[in-house]
Amino acid sequence: MKLAAARATANKASYASRLRKDLRMNKYVYMMAFPVIAFYIIFHYVPMGGVIIAFQDFNAFKGMFGSPWVGLKHFNDFLTSPYAFRVIKNTLLINVYQILFGFPAPILLALLINEIRSHSFKRSIQTVSYMPHFISLVVICGMLVDFTASTGVINDIIHLFGGERSNLLMQKDLYRLLYISSGIWQEVGWGSIIYLATLSAVDPSLYEAASIDGAGRFNKLLHITVPSLIPTIVILLIMRLGHIMSEGFEKVILLYNPLTYETADVISSYVYRRGLQEANYSFGAAVGLFNSSINFIILVAANSISRKFAKESLW
Repeated sequence: MKLAAARATANKASYASRLRKDLRMNKYVYMMAFPVIAFYIIFHYVPMGGVIIAFQDFNAFKGMFGSPWVGLKHFNDFLTSPYAFRVIKNTLLINVYQILFGFPAPILLALLINEIRSHSFKRSIQTVSYMPHFISLVVICGMLVDFTASTGVINDIIHLFGGERSNLLMQKDLYRLLYISSGIWQEVGWGSIIYLATLSAVDPSLYEAASIDGAGRFNKLLHITVPSLIPTIVILLIMRLGHIMSEGFEKVILLYNPLTYETADVISSYVYRRGLQEANYSFGAAVGLFNSSINFIILVAANSISRKFAKESLW
């Protein structure tokens, strides 16, 4: 017992000594990391304590410790509401479509840019594709509203080919198409950066050896370029699947209207109306906790499947 205690004490002292030495050697790295760590602690971890109001009938005047407990009432209200199926379905469909069409888009763009031999032309393409990312979401939505209006440029083209003018954002069947395609246009260039960075680290000798073996550009792409992207693609896909039940309400709020609720109303926009506009904060917290729980389960499952079959994982 005494020997084990002495070893434990020695190990703690050794660990403390290594930690102090590491802090001295890398103090500037820790100084740069401190604001990021503080940000996540203050704005991500500390507010998690507020999840307690999901199980209360929260009253702002009584506070978290004075509000009455109601258990799973708000979860039951959400899951049994007439809108639950609609908002869950819309959230899942929009995210699935974004994964099917939006996730591969930056990969394809990165592969195409990587094949460009002219450096000046490559930089021009990259600059043009990055620019929409830096435009405010409000401005993007405003442009989309103007372009799809009955007097907008898209309707001008439709009318030119003999079609009838109509407000496209007022049509529920077109909402998801406009939402997802505008998102791809805005983020495809920015999303390609990480793939281009990965491709820049590929050993050029691999391409030289392939050329000696008689491989063409397509075979090099298929057997060298694409396999080098697989680990990055798998990690980013796992992370994207971890948000499959989440869809930011900002763009939805800016684009949807009562005529398109059937296909546009998602969980976050529904919570915005019920939780914030009606001041039902406990309901909003309950739906947020439900969302986060489902996302966490999907993230763990996707990570486990990837680790088993693709040998790549987040942890």
